[in-house]
Amino acid sequence: MANRKRPIVLRCPVTAEERALIEQKMGQLHTKRIGAYLRKMAIDGYIIQVDTTDIKEMTRALSAIGRNINQIAKRLNAGGPAYQADMEEIRERMDQIWQLQRRILLSQR
Repeated sequence: MANRKRPIVLRCPVTAEERALIEQKMGQLHTKRIGAYLRKMAIDGYIIQVDTTDIKEMTRALSAIGRNINQIAKRLNAGGPAYQADMEEIRERMDQIWQLQRRILLSQR
């Protein structure tokens, strides 16, 4: 091992499914040696990190609107009145969602 070009050995246990995926991706690059493929991916590969804070915020807003609509529907089904304030809140929340959606779409450009 003293005469090897790369004397340091790294080990990484994988499952059978992970091994099959690695071999499938190796096939896309027409690479036969797994060591060369893994070394190339570890050194030259890249990681894509996506910021999903806007999407999470939009999901929270959608959940709040869904809860409000469910409460209003429950009250209406029980024979209760629909309040103008409830409708205004739903409109305001919908405006928030549209603003978030525009911001998300503009940030993707």
